Amino acid sequence: MWSQPKEAYNQGISIGVIGPEEAVDDLLQALQRFPSFRPEPRVYRNEEEAPALALELMDQVEVLLFTGPIPHRIAMDKLQFSIPVHFVPLTGTGLYRALFLLEKRYGLTTLSVDTMSKKQVERTFKELSELNVQVVYYNGLHPYSREELVRFHLHHYRSGSCQAVLTAVKSVSEELTQLGVPNEWVIPTEQDMIVSLERALLSTETRRSNESQIVVGMVHLDESGAVVNARFTEHDFQKMKLDIQKMLLTFVETLDGHLTHLGGGEYLIITTRGSFERVTGGYKYIALAGEAEKMFGITFSIGFGFGRSAGEAGTHARQALRQAKEAGGNHCFIVREDNGIIGPLEMSQPLEYDASLIDPDLIQQMEASGMTLAYLSKIVAQVAKKRQFDYTAQELSMILGVTVRSTHRFLLQWLDAGLVEIVGEEKGKAKGRPKQIYRLSFMRDAHGRQ
Repeated sequence: MWSQPKEAYNQGISIGVIGPEEAVDDLLQALQRFPSFRPEPRVYRNEEEAPALALELMDQVEVLLFTGPIPHRIAMDKLQFSIPVHFVPLTGTGLYRALFLLEKRYGLTTLSVDTMSKKQVERTFKELSELNVQVVYYNGLHPYSREELVRFHLHHYRSGSCQAVLTAVKSVSEELTQLGVPNEWVIPTEQDMIVSLERALLSTETRRSNESQIVVGMVHLDESGAVVNARFTEHDFQKMKLDIQKMLLTFVETLDGHLTHLGGGEYLIITTRGSFERVTGGYKYIALAGEAEKMFGITFSIGFGFGRSAGEAGTHARQALRQAKEAGGNHCFIVREDNGIIGPLEMSQPLEYDASLIDPDLIQQMEASGMTLAYLSKIVAQVAKKRQFDYTAQELSMILGVTVRSTHRFLLQWLDAGLVEIVGEEKGKAKGRPKQIYRLSFMRDAHGRQ
């Protein structure tokens, strides 16, 4: 089983993780992307052990996470919880994997299924164009009983009404395997686990109490002297400094923060922990660094500090910046209030951030119309933060970090592709043509807006 260094268990938000060994191992791997959490894993051999393990952990952790719906339901039926309790759901992606393995090993014409709903399974078949599979669903009185589920599947297998079994219960899968019944255990995917961990984090009292805590950041331009020498004229250098500051201001705006230039190539950022956590994906990445290298060919050393006071946060930010410089630059570290260190963070935003919020079928259409993933990520971050879908060209130019003329060119392409629409005009105080208001239709649809 995966294990975390012992000293790490003395820090962070405690989370109880309950499930079979394989699922707990997978969840602990996913937890490595959540440095705020301190996991307390508990493994069971069968689902009936889940309530006892939950009772053991209830007074030791801030939140509980079950690896599947069955142990969660059993525990909820038997216990009264005083802390948030979550489970990792089974989604279409987990079903895809299980169905693929069944098809490969046994063929796929008849199935018996437990735990998952008829609607959920049929939707998956439709997406896979597997419409000729005959499925028998368990709808008895004891959906959490291992013996009852095994009896149901065994009956249909021996009677010939199913050639294989799809189950969400590990102990059922193990017993069917011993009985010689072809089966596949449906397990959550990594993305299912990450989404569940994010929900668990947001539900904790520590996370809510830290929402407004002051965070101080220090950004240092690496090798600023070399950057100066690379510029041919003073005008070019001053223009680049303004462009860098504009990029930093745009980043700090997403943090709802404040930016101060300390002189030379060093900047100070002040924001809140809640905003910082959202923009960095839970302390995983810092998109600013990747943009700076791509746009200007420069790198930053970045340090952020948490503290019980603004002074303590500033001291920790300086320590984190020193850590980033000592690592050779182009790194970002965080020093927490307990002097623990998080990092290094990824120096660019993962591309899957976009795909998780936008229908994948639209990605290709967006790129064909000139909307690169870099621009898309900025728009997604803005909409996710503000829940605003209507913008003027001037506002979009600030979000994208390009000129208004370039933004108008993009908007014409996006209008032709049906990605945006004109919904009105904004009349300014000064004389002149009113500004058109564009609605980001693809983002509205992605968020279920009508």
